[in-house]
This record gives sequence, C-alpha cells and structure tokens, in this order.
Amino acid sequence: MAKKDPSEFTVEEKLKSLYQLQTILTEIDKIKILRGELPLEVKDLEDEIVGLGTRIENITNDIKKMRENVLGFKAEMEQAQKSIEKYTEDQNNVRNNREFDLLNKEIEYNKLVIEHDEKKINDARREEKQKNEELERAKNQLEERQKDLDLKRSELDEIVAETKAEEEKLREQARNLELNIELRLLTSFKRIRKNSRNGLGIVYVERDACAGCFSKIPPQRQMDIRMRKKIIVCENCGRIMIDPELAGIKQDQPEAPAPKRRSIRRKSAE
Repeated sequence: MAKKDPSEFTVEEKLKSLYQLQTILTEIDKIKILRGELPLEVKDLEDEIVGLGTRIENITNDIKKMRENVLGFKAEMEQAQKSIEKYTEDQNNVRNNREFDLLNKEIEYNKLVIEHDEKKINDARREEKQKNEELERAKNQLEERQKDLDLKRSELDEIVAETKAEEEKLREQARNLELNIELRLLTSFKRIRKNSRNGLGIVYVERDACAGCFSKIPPQRQMDIRMRKKIIVCENCGRIMIDPELAGIKQDQPEAPAPKRRSIRRKSAE
C-alpha cells in the first residue's frame, strides 16, 4: 500500500500530528532543562582554557626572546670590552696627540656601549621577573580552570548518561512524526517554536484563551478552531491553535448556577 503524502492529510490529522510532535519536543526540552547551564559552562571553561594556553605560550615566547636579547647584549659588551683593551694598548704606541684623542674617543664610546647594554640587561631581567610571575599566575589559573572543567564535564556526563537513552528514543519518535507532516507546515511550526520563549509552537484553547500567551480568543474564532477545517494561529502570539478535545485534554466544565429560590409573599391578615 502506497504511503500517503503529508499534503493529503486532513487539517485534523495535521493538527494532531503537530501536537504529538510538540509533546515529544517538550519532553526533550525538559531533559535539556535538567542539564541546566552545564553545557554552556563547559563550553565557556573550554574557551577560557584555550585562551590561557595561548597566553602562557605568548608569555613563554616573550621570556625566551628576552633571554636571547640578554645574550646579545652580553656578547656586545664582551666585544666592547675587547675593543677598550685594544685601544688602551694602542695608546701606548701613538705618534701624536691627535691619534691618542681618536683612540680615547673610541674607548669612551665602547664604555658607553657597555653602560647602555648593562642597563638593557637589567631592564630585561626586571621584565623577565615580571613575566615569570605572570606566567606562574597563568599556570595556576589554568590548573584551577582545568579542575573546574573536569568537575563540570563529570556532572554533565553523568546527567547525559542518565537521559541519553530516553532522549534518543524521543528524537527518533520526533523524526518519524516529522515524516508525516507537510514540509511547509513543519517549517512554520519550527520557526514559531524557535521564537517562543517556552518552546511551544502549537497550543490548545484553555478557558477561552490561548494557552501560550493567555490572550482571550473570540467565540467565533474558538468555533473555527473546533471545526478543524483550517490552520488557525493566535492573533497575539502567532502560535498554532488546537481545540482541547483533539489535543486529548479534558477540561472541567463550569458548574451550572443553582436555580434561584422564589420568595413567597404572604398576604397580610385583614
């Protein structure tokens, strides 16, 4: 027997399938609520740990560069010191004052180089000390965040393990139901559900009002909903409407008011 095309279903059948789908999706939403903010907290901690790892790597590279610079300054100082010793020795063999003064200037220049490099080395060592302290703080912070992440992951895994089978079963039921719903209607339903704060895309009439936004529904519109001849949405919130009977909801009927007792007038005795 050929499978019936979803577009050939009656409005009543479409509404019933949609409401069944909503019921299943609501159960899945409850499972997500049970997990609470844990998935987001885990994601935030993972992102923070990645950021801390990058920060530690950058600080480590900065320290490495500072140490390389210090080695460069030391090499430059050694070269300057050798030049001073050479020029000092050369001063003993000069033939005139002009040569002596030129060598003296070279000696002074190399002394300035040594002084400048010593300052650079001291600055680099101070900065390296600060970087090492910053690196230690970042490593401690990373260790703490990793512990927090391990704990949150453990809590999340425990909850997921408890609800995984049930969620998979519900999702399979939802997928099977979606095959029996017209694509255009299903797309509209999912859009309405996404924009709804409570995730309800289809609701029933409850006490003459929309069960989604609690806006009053005019009697004529309620009659149209009960007729199940066309898809009707709430004029206020845009949710698809269904009558309680089709949704399988039993509503208490208001009690009929008790008849008023007639007061009997007694004729006054003449």
